Amino acid sequence: MNSRIARVSLASLCLFLGGCVTVPKGEVDDLKPAVRAIMQSFRWKDFRGAADMMVPARQEAFLKARKELKDDNDLFITNFELEDAKLSGDMLIAKAVTRISWYRLPSNSEKTATVTNVFVWRGGVWLLESMDDGPFEDLLPDKKPEPLDSARGDRAADAGL
Repeated sequence: MNSRIARVSLASLCLFLGGCVTVPKGEVDDLKPAVRAIMQSFRWKDFRGAADMMVPARQEAFLKARKELKDDNDLFITNFELEDAKLSGDMLIAKAVTRISWYRLPSNSEKTATVTNVFVWRGGVWLLESMDDGPFEDLLPDKKPEPLDSARGDRAADAGL
C-alpha cells in the first residue's frame, strides 16, 4: 500500500511540475544590450557579426547586399541611439525604436531616420527580423499580400477598385 501511495504521489508531483513549465521568454533587460550590440556591429562594419544577430532567413541576403553595395568602404553609420523598447504580450516579439544617422559614398550628405527594429526571441536570444527604415533596404519588413475580396475571390487592387 505504501508503494502505491508513493507512486501516486510521485506521478502527481511530476504532473504538477510539468504543468508549471513555461517557455523561456525574452526580457527588456536582454533586448537593450542586443539592440546596442547589433547597432555597434553596423557602425563598425562588422557585417558578419551583425548577420549572426539576425534571423537566419535574413543573413545571406544581408551579407550579399553589403558586398554588392561595397558597404565595407562606402557606408558610414555616424550615430545611433536607442529611444524605446517594448515587448509584445507573449514576450517573444519586441520593437526597438532607434535613431540612426549615416551616409553612403559618394554622397557626403548625412541622413537620419527613426527606425522601428523588430526582434524575435529564439533559442534564448533576441534576433533582428526587420528594420522599417535606415541604410539597409534588404532588412525592410516583408510586404504582405493584399487580402482577397472574399465575395469575388480576386484581389480588389487587380480589378482597379
